[in-house]
Amino acid sequence: MRILDFIKPNELSRVARLQVLAREIVEGYCSGRHRSPHKGFSVEFKEHRQYVPGDELKNIDWKAFGKSDRLFIRQYEEETNLRCLLLVDQSGSMAYAGTRSVDGLSKHEYAVRLSAAFAYLMLGQQDPVGLITFDNDIRRQVPLRSRPSHLQPILSALVADQTRLETDLGSVFRKLAPKVGRRGLIVIVSDSMGDVESISRALAQFRASRHEVIFFQILDPDEVDFPFSGRIQFRDLENAIGEQTVDAASIQKAYRDRLQEHNEALREACRRSRVDLIPITTDQPFTDVVHEYVAARRRIVR
Repeated sequence: MRILDFIKPNELSRVARLQVLAREIVEGYCSGRHRSPHKGFSVEFKEHRQYVPGDELKNIDWKAFGKSDRLFIRQYEEETNLRCLLLVDQSGSMAYAGTRSVDGLSKHEYAVRLSAAFAYLMLGQQDPVGLITFDNDIRRQVPLRSRPSHLQPILSALVADQTRLETDLGSVFRKLAPKVGRRGLIVIVSDSMGDVESISRALAQFRASRHEVIFFQILDPDEVDFPFSGRIQFRDLENAIGEQTVDAASIQKAYRDRLQEHNEALREACRRSRVDLIPITTDQPFTDVVHEYVAARRRIVR
């Protein structure tokens, strides 16, 4: 199984150029590109590294340039890696696929591609990445590693046989909290179908441990605008015996109102905990989602 089985070469080249920069000072364990709270032994101490395109010009040591005719960057702080843990929902509701999604992908297939792109991006920066997949419990766990070959076990776990059970996101996240380890970046990829109050408490727990959290909320366009008409049979994807035939027109308004209420509550929960909520529909190219979000983060950091 190869990364090219999931992402086209032109998409890879776009994602690979991006750099996810830590918006907050994070704790790391080896040399990298993100700021750390750990200072040098003396406020007077500084060291140099060679300039690379994209470095701030204000950090160039022009005296060193005058002596060596080479560009060097002054460094005053230790730089560390950004630890990134992907939490990917594989519950039954993620199996839904409408007619308007990219390449006819289900929400889960879309989530796999988005997560693969994010993992590839972080590993390209030599940042350690880990993965946990879940439904009503933790199903697969891949530890954090930063070597390029680590992409293989991440992809394998993403596409492994799925149990497709129902889930309570808040309950699962609280189980996950002790396993996350040192503070870093948590990337949640889910449709967020669940009790918002329970989700809110779990997000607050992540933030209390000083993790930075991104929540990619993936919905199918059908779930957003409810385009159905006539009598239609709905089947519960998380419960094999849950089927019901209804008149679509009679429930359309109530459904849309309920979804709007749910999404507004989720936005407020994320706002309170300072979690970045990124709503996505599966008709959006996933590389555009990654590109636009990381570009926005970069502007905030700098």
